[in-house]
Amino acid sequence: MADLELVRDLAEGDHHLAVVAIARSDGSVQTSVVSAGVIDDPVDASHGVGFVANGGTSKLRLLRRIGRATVTFKSGFRWAAVSGPVRLVGPDDPSPDGLDVPSTIRSIYRAAGGEHSDWDAFDRVMAEEHRCAVFVRAERITPTS
Repeated sequence: MADLELVRDLAEGDHHLAVVAIARSDGSVQTSVVSAGVIDDPVDASHGVGFVANGGTSKLRLLRRIGRATVTFKSGFRWAAVSGPVRLVGPDDPSPDGLDVPSTIRSIYRAAGGEHSDWDAFDRVMAEEHRCAVFVRAERITPTS
């Protein structure tokens, strides 16, 4: 998917920082900055992007309720937004097809440009903070025109 190559380039161009936007039921929008990267969904292999959400945040509560998000990447004056339904894989969400939560979170962390010197400690912190892997299927990609 050519547009996801643009997204990958933009992510790498700005340290994998992206803005996540989720529409609230009242029509307002919740936004936050996350580290994100291009990654396929671990269940159905659909193309998209992923990030890790902290447990107990309004972002994660909204994702559970609304089930959709838009993730916008930029580098300089170029940008692209990936919108679509989300899949959540975390300690407080049913793990589809028996996915291992720690390795799923690690895969997103790596897709977002991260590496770690002590994966066991990383896994412990992610579990203690109830972090959740979030996959946004690339149902729609809006690139810089």
